[in-house]
Amino acid sequence: MKKILTELIKKHFVTIVENWAAQLIKTSNKLTDIQIHTFVEQSLNTILDVMETGDYSSADQYLIDIYTLFSNSNLNLFEVSLLFSSGRFAVVNCIDKDKAENTDPIILLGFFDELIEKIYARYGMLHQETKMKELEGDRDRLAAKLELNNQYLKNILYTSDQAIMIVDDNEIFISWNKGAEKIFGYSESEVIGKPSSLLLPEGKRFVDELKKIQNDVKRNGQSLILETERKTKNGDIISVRLSVSRLPNKKNEYAGRSIIIKDHTEFKRLQAQIDQSEKLAVIGQIAAGVAHEIGNPLTSISSLVQILQRKSQDSFMNEQLVNIKENIDRITKIVRELVDFSRPPSYETSAQDITDVIKTALGIVKYDKRVRKVNFETDLKTNLPNVNIAADQLLQVFVNILINALDAIKGNGIITVKSNFDLRNIYIELSDDGCGMDDAILEKIFDPFFTTKEVGKGTGLGLSVSYGIINRFNGEIKVKSKSNEGSTFTIILPIHNN
Repeated sequence: MKKILTELIKKHFVTIVENWAAQLIKTSNKLTDIQIHTFVEQSLNTILDVMETGDYSSADQYLIDIYTLFSNSNLNLFEVSLLFSSGRFAVVNCIDKDKAENTDPIILLGFFDELIEKIYARYGMLHQETKMKELEGDRDRLAAKLELNNQYLKNILYTSDQAIMIVDDNEIFISWNKGAEKIFGYSESEVIGKPSSLLLPEGKRFVDELKKIQNDVKRNGQSLILETERKTKNGDIISVRLSVSRLPNKKNEYAGRSIIIKDHTEFKRLQAQIDQSEKLAVIGQIAAGVAHEIGNPLTSISSLVQILQRKSQDSFMNEQLVNIKENIDRITKIVRELVDFSRPPSYETSAQDITDVIKTALGIVKYDKRVRKVNFETDLKTNLPNVNIAADQLLQVFVNILINALDAIKGNGIITVKSNFDLRNIYIELSDDGCGMDDAILEKIFDPFFTTKEVGKGTGLGLSVSYGIINRFNGEIKVKSKSNEGSTFTIILPIHNN
């Protein structure tokens, strides 16, 4: 088999190179024509060398050369995988047209796929080693940034930009500094003589918190440090870090307390940004690997479908093969969205009728094996205004939510899809009467990698990706749910204005 494939590639070497390069020139916008031809010729020569010698290590220098090329061209792993996969189509065409060889083309293709997989695996290892070194550098820079932020916060404390105030034993302000004026907006004359409850937000929680602070300081004479919230002069509620100390009189009796308040709002915002950056960095690394693992099998399936399309004379079979090919293309686009999760995608939007997208999503989900006992109820308004969307991305959102609904009802129940609109927005409701969710789960459902499904049955990325897509369309996703009462996802999209 190796000998047959080697002779076939040598025989059609020029044709394979031209077909492979022509396909890449049409689809790749990051490499020049010369770079593409160089890559194709080197790749095919390396494949021949490996087949003849059986030594994959001979490909290492070739991999180093193309890694430098791809890195300079800013190609990710998924895009590199597509470059290799295009070679399969070029070889498939030659295998299919070469009638002299009395050999099953599927077996030859499988052998060629194995060669490509092994060479690409070595490329992946080289890529991973390089990226790990880059991540180590990024981690050190992030640690230095956090240290700098912490030092910055300490400097604020030492230079007394924080609010410093004193209340007496009757809970009346008797001292108020410029830092307090800056944070809360009250001047010293506005505060002195007022009760300490002036800064408390509304609610029993804060009244109880103040009583506890008073009792603890009086009883223990120790400093208290806690994170809480306080109200500014204009009514804003801000996050603060509170430090309280007991003030004694000459008889060492309680005479009041000193309070140091630091505005923690900006610190929490920065910390949240850093946390989100770390999540997106992890997602970006995992996404490339997942995309490769899904992309290569899809390419092989697509190749086999094309062979069957050329071989088959049955019109019904050809219709089904076309349907398979269309769904493979749709999956490929979804995989690309996974790779783009940590950066904005470049897909163009246009004004479209959302009803067609909803019907397509329902058509896809109805092929799921779990829907035999599921009743789909729809109430889709006619003549909905257009919305500015990328249809494939919005289709992904609807399919994600509908698949989750199937999981929630465990294949037995009702799924309802409704659409409506007003002067500004279009509203799409997707409801189920399944297991529902409690408040703790509702708070986390859009977090990356959070899933309630069993291990191996959910990535926790579906709703995160959906949330990002709807945000890019300037829309919203709202969720209502109760345990054992089902869930309703409402997607709100602004109407396109001509």
